[in-house]
Amino acid sequence: MSEPNDAHFPFQCNQCQYNTRNPHLPCAVHPHKIEDARCPDFELDTSLPAGEWWEPEGAAYYGGEILIDPVQRWTRAQQLALLDWHPLFTERCPDCERSMTQTTPARVHWDCQECGWKDDSV
Repeated sequence: MSEPNDAHFPFQCNQCQYNTRNPHLPCAVHPHKIEDARCPDFELDTSLPAGEWWEPEGAAYYGGEILIDPVQRWTRAQQLALLDWHPLFTERCPDCERSMTQTTPARVHWDCQECGWKDDSV
């Protein structure tokens, strides 16, 4: 469940039926912030199990089911480096610099016909 920003929303928002459980729009009634320490429109969400107003780290509840966040295969630095050399983004072979344009339907493997470079990132 999303936790509203404490500077803008009282803690009781976590247990309110108007909490959208979305970090970008925590409250359906008060989308921006609440000036008071208590919300005038608070109504307890009776569908929440007692004591279950949290999400485990690395997971989220959606439609009553827990979804585990996917494990990232590459670090952020590796992801950014990929933008500099992969033919999908550069349209050039990283070894021989031969032009490699996107095809229709879109290609999955970016193997170079000229030098034999193989795309093993997929």
